[in-house]
Amino acid sequence: MMIDSTRYPRLSRIQTPDDLRTFDEADLTAIAEELRAYLIESVGKSGGHFAAGLGVIELTVALHYLYQTPVDQLVWDVGHQTYPHKILTGRRDQIHTVKQKDGVAPFPKREESVYDTFGVGHSSTSISAALGMAIAAQRSGDERKVVAVIGDGAMTAGMVYEALNHAGGMDPEPNLLVILNDNRMSISEAVGGLTKMLGRASGSRTLNAIREGGKKILGDKKNNPTARFVRRWKNTGRACSCRPRCSRKWASTTPARSTATICPAWSAP
Repeated sequence: MMIDSTRYPRLSRIQTPDDLRTFDEADLTAIAEELRAYLIESVGKSGGHFAAGLGVIELTVALHYLYQTPVDQLVWDVGHQTYPHKILTGRRDQIHTVKQKDGVAPFPKREESVYDTFGVGHSSTSISAALGMAIAAQRSGDERKVVAVIGDGAMTAGMVYEALNHAGGMDPEPNLLVILNDNRMSISEAVGGLTKMLGRASGSRTLNAIREGGKKILGDKKNNPTARFVRRWKNTGRACSCRPRCSRKWASTTPARSTATICPAWSAP
């Protein structure tokens, strides 16, 4: 399936992440919009797992833009959400063949692309796999970065916490980032105590009111020592809770609840 360069003027110029990184940051939102439309058009011809991929469009663009893949390694949990990743990593014109005989695999497949770092077959394995890659890089003296992307549904499995516990106790720390895509969905609406806790924590009117009020009072945290202290205290509180957030002692987990836009404040790792 040849891409229409008129309809997709930016995406048609992207075969690999190296091409993506030639664009200005201001173009990323438009690229994400084209990627979403192209995914719907192409996969709609053969069928496949739409929802998971559509939910990580901006996240996928941002990760490949900021990290030097395939030297830096991305590990996607389960793999349903990798259609956008496949489009940006040399399989754009073949993505319509997903789930077809001799077509593109519906999951990451190492034999298919150097960008597919782990052959996924079951959920909740990404952190363990990424940790192994990070330890291997550390022991061989490589400076590559490793990122695991996992959803809140997959976070309910015990091996996730075994991996986080392992990573958080290592000294020296491996160069590993875990991104929690907390969209409150698994194969259907997420259930269980963890998803309820995540929802309560992020949706609390009281906490949100305190946070927004604090921002107005303290102003710019970059130039306000008090604001910087409050932010550090807030992050410490997150680390002490069950909620996986950004914490050096609890691996290096950061949430990605909303990926509606490319955040201009992001900077290269």
